[in-house]
Amino acid sequence: MRASKVTIADVTFVADVSGALFWQEQRLLVVSDLHLEKGSSYARRGVLLPPYDTVATLSRLAAVIARHDPRMVIALGDSFHDRDAHQRLSASDRDALSALQARRDWIWISGNHDPALPSNLGGTVANEVAIGAIIFRHEPTGAAGEIAGHLHPKARVATRGRSMERRCFACDGERAVMPAFGAYTGGLSIRDPAFAKIFPTPALMAHVLGNNRLHTIAASRCY
Repeated sequence: MRASKVTIADVTFVADVSGALFWQEQRLLVVSDLHLEKGSSYARRGVLLPPYDTVATLSRLAAVIARHDPRMVIALGDSFHDRDAHQRLSASDRDALSALQARRDWIWISGNHDPALPSNLGGTVANEVAIGAIIFRHEPTGAAGEIAGHLHPKARVATRGRSMERRCFACDGERAVMPAFGAYTGGLSIRDPAFAKIFPTPALMAHVLGNNRLHTIAASRCY
């Protein structure tokens, strides 16, 4: 099973094992924190990483778009690792991105890494988007109905006598923080105090991204 259902403010979403959310009624796909061109950003500072993160991230994004065929895609901020990252996209990566945007609406939410996105990337740029009871933004505030990114939640759990650390959706039924989608993105433990400020109830769950399925576990049971 590559996906499972999660409820946020009485709206049911499909949580995909890739780290994307799909709102079936709206045919809306949501991803967060792509951090495209992080490898080239580090290379400019003398930290050499294999320069394949953008290709890998766009390939994963293409797969999940093919799986759900959304009418609209919302990228929840930090889609690019720095203010100039879009300028470092290769011609082939630009073509791949344009192909993903074809025949669908595309919204870039501004993030703290990419607060001034240019208008020539395709799609539209917004600070946040509200659809019914759901509001999409980059940095979480804890508001009911909010779906945000920024914190890159991860969970460490015990399995078969050993521990495993994976990205996860953080959700308590009223709000959610999405995992980072980018190939080179790190994470913040779901037990970090930053999450306690956003999720005021003990109902916080980690929907952990496994190899082929999601695993749901109470955040209180994570390390």
